[in-house]
Amino acid sequence: MVDGDRIFVLGHSQGGTMAPRIAAAEPSVAGLVLLAGATEPMHRSVLRQVRYLATVHTPSADPEADPSVQTITRQVALIDDPDLSPSTPDHLLPLGVPAQYWLDLRGYDPVAVAAQLDLPMLIMQGGRDYQVTVTDDLAGWQNGLADRDNVTIRVYPADDHLFFPGSGPSTPASYEPAQHVDEAVVTDIVRWVDGTTR
Repeated sequence: MVDGDRIFVLGHSQGGTMAPRIAAAEPSVAGLVLLAGATEPMHRSVLRQVRYLATVHTPSADPEADPSVQTITRQVALIDDPDLSPSTPDHLLPLGVPAQYWLDLRGYDPVAVAAQLDLPMLIMQGGRDYQVTVTDDLAGWQNGLADRDNVTIRVYPADDHLFFPGSGPSTPASYEPAQHVDEAVVTDIVRWVDGTTR
């Protein structure tokens, strides 16, 4: 049997970014757990990631000279263009995702929505995450929710975007081997939810 007073929304990555929106639409949500939830707009995050990957193996390389960075830069400029419309062709936009999606995200501020929610939140971030970063994204949650005593923020220095512990620069290849989510992350979620609902 499900206890309707103890329903928490846990979201990872884009799911973490959208979790406040879900809670705003569903009053029965008791709290939020955000794992690597971005606060920077997704199209700008994609550009940041492509720049990172262009230099991760060759740190001295100029990322702006990389053809993939140049392509994404042009596509991101279209997202920021006030003339972006639902009729803009998908192939001109990042990841081939339709314009309707980008238009919707462009008007969504996850931190502002979260700040309007009177809900406990656990925000978790991997220190080695290059997709959602401590500097670019976690800082948004920290600044926007600084005055909230029911918001807990935890950083796991060795963890990447999938909360796999490791060392050195994180890359997509490091996601490939079968691994387990950092045990400390799982334990902290269980303890926080349990402590929040008592």
